[in-house]
Amino acid sequence: MRSQVRGRRLLLLAGIAVIALFLAGLVTGAIGNAFFGGEGEAGGLLPKPEVRLPAEPVFQSAESEGGHEGGGSSSLPAGKFLLTNTILSSWIATLVIVLLFVLATRRLSLVPRGIQNFMEAVVVALLGFVEGMAGKERARRFFPVIATIFLFVVVNAWLGLLPIYPSLGFLKEGHIERHLLRPAGTDLNMPLALALVSFIFVEYWGFRTLKGHYVGKFVRLGNLIPRPGRGWNPLQGLIDLFVGGLEALSELVRIVSFTFRLFGNMTAGEILLLVATFLVPFVFVIPFYGLEILVGFVQALIFAGLTLAFVTMAVMPHEEEGHGSH
Repeated sequence: MRSQVRGRRLLLLAGIAVIALFLAGLVTGAIGNAFFGGEGEAGGLLPKPEVRLPAEPVFQSAESEGGHEGGGSSSLPAGKFLLTNTILSSWIATLVIVLLFVLATRRLSLVPRGIQNFMEAVVVALLGFVEGMAGKERARRFFPVIATIFLFVVVNAWLGLLPIYPSLGFLKEGHIERHLLRPAGTDLNMPLALALVSFIFVEYWGFRTLKGHYVGKFVRLGNLIPRPGRGWNPLQGLIDLFVGGLEALSELVRIVSFTFRLFGNMTAGEILLLVATFLVPFVFVIPFYGLEILVGFVQALIFAGLTLAFVTMAVMPHEEEGHGSH
């Protein structure tokens, strides 16, 4: 009975604290500043957020410093080294993934516990996802790349939600001029690199499985070449050639769609959190953090799932693909 009373009191105190923080954020934020006639152009407890799309350098060789004035990124002289905040963030995400698997496999046991249990559940879930689309025979071959893409995207997205990301940086006149860390997904280069990895992975397995027949999916010359005992239909041949060109174009357009889908969602999420925190600090932004956790998971699942779907279609024989479309 006493424990129930204590629990209710703690819950009541927590609710009062949340309401107090919300009211404090409403008064001290940009909205409260506008309503209550606060001073200052930016207004509010926090400075006005500045969104910079290019990655910002955090370390560069002395010879290349002149080409990066103002915190932006530009061309780098040959042989020079430049480390941006998005590359640093991607390295940290990679180390986190490696560390998780090292800790999970350090002391393996038949009855998994703790982090081993968690990582086994993740691997089993991903393997089941791949097997459900590609089948058990091909799942083992596709699984390493699909799982790596999923884990890399979701870990980068979730690490970017840590409060340390917008808090660390290089100060200038009391304000952060350049951030030390920034989610890698908000740099166009990282989604583009993943899109290229996905593209090469799909084309590699398609050509390795079907060999010359896979090239015939894009270069359809069968009806353009007269053959003995077979009718010649040049009009159908031209249509087939045009359709093959569209197929090849769709493979290349996929790189663009993959890149901007991930980049747009990750960048929009970061801007949403910055604006929400600027308008009403403290607890008001918590629901948006929950939304971004879901968005990061969904975007990782979409990127990995679409790669898996396209590679499954690529290794499918052309006749079977056409029959399945009907």
